[in-house]
Amino acid sequence: MNGTENARIATAEFADPSPHAGGTITRSQTLLFAASVGIIVTNLFAPQTLVGLIGPSLGAEVSESGLVSMATLLGYAAGLFFMVPLSDLLENRVLVLRMLCMAALAAAVASFAPSAASLLAVLFVLGAACSCIQVLVPVAASMAPPGQDGRVIGDVMSGLMIGILLSRPIASLIADAFGWRAFYGISAAALALLAILLGLTLPRRKPPLAHTSYAGLIASLVGLLAQEPVLRRRAFTASLVMAAFSVFWTAVALRLSAPPFDLGQKGIALFAFVGAGGAAATPIFGRAGDRGFTRTATILCHLVLIAALGLAAWTGAAKAGAWLPLILMGVSAVLLDIGVTGDQTLGRRAVNLLQPKARGRINGLFVGIFFIGGAIGSLLAGIAWTWGGWNAVCAVGALFGVVALVVDWTE
Repeated sequence: MNGTENARIATAEFADPSPHAGGTITRSQTLLFAASVGIIVTNLFAPQTLVGLIGPSLGAEVSESGLVSMATLLGYAAGLFFMVPLSDLLENRVLVLRMLCMAALAAAVASFAPSAASLLAVLFVLGAACSCIQVLVPVAASMAPPGQDGRVIGDVMSGLMIGILLSRPIASLIADAFGWRAFYGISAAALALLAILLGLTLPRRKPPLAHTSYAGLIASLVGLLAQEPVLRRRAFTASLVMAAFSVFWTAVALRLSAPPFDLGQKGIALFAFVGAGGAAATPIFGRAGDRGFTRTATILCHLVLIAALGLAAWTGAAKAGAWLPLILMGVSAVLLDIGVTGDQTLGRRAVNLLQPKARGRINGLFVGIFFIGGAIGSLLAGIAWTWGGWNAVCAVGALFGVVALVVDWTE
């Protein structure tokens, strides 16, 4: 595949492939998309709250605990780069169902993993299969009426972010009652049921590049990234924000289990429920983008994120009086999640408006890059905790936020 052909694949003008393009997506369809991505995404972030249980049970060191969370996120990024682009090549409904079946099988295997190495390998596969989320989101966006992309994406992203934020408390409650392996067993059953439901209800979406080779499709990703400065900038800042998010949520369970909080898995689960409140802001940011306030709202998101980590560091230094520090820690979690959800919603809206004919590949690039940031954040969380405790964790997260803010100001 030569450079000319790669460019043709990346830039050739195709009609929007969805048969629903320019139509109206119904409320029930939007809820289906939101619920689907919320269920699938729980597998990506549940390990963040289970690292304290998974690591010791499989003989892993504390400094290595971040690898459990990192494996799924890295797998997800790999799926975004090498599987999601297939949505521009294969019929989307069939692709989603195959990936869901793969995810269900991987989750089932994870529930029986005998060692840390085998678990990391199967979690990588599970993460890759869960990238079908980014096949579903462009389908929903393509069904939105003109000028309402932000509203639909914001509504679907609400389901995604609620799934992300609830994955931790749900996983904690299941692990507290039945052990961490039970979470993956239940997840396997949920994914299998979701595959059946979507098989009956998901609309078909014809791919625009049905006669293109897979090698040419993957090579075209480089061309798309080179052509679109908005994609490069938004993906980079999103990766920084996601790194800050992962640093906090991977290590906060370790902090909450120590004095003066001394929380068990149930307490950590309740704390994570509080953080889920940040998802309520997602539609607001989608509408702000529709009204032309993308840059201003993005800067605000990054300022809120930095402030949240500063508050978390100050609160985490408490030596006594667990209730007030715990409440303030919950406030910092909500603020952090508002900053992250706002950034992701605004960034996703911006890149979805670039080339409707290449939505699958553009979404794969955007989300794949920011999930690499998330994986790096998960890895650094364990290292920072071992090196300097909670203050080091918050400092690393805040540094990511500062860099994202600098990028905003230089735009």
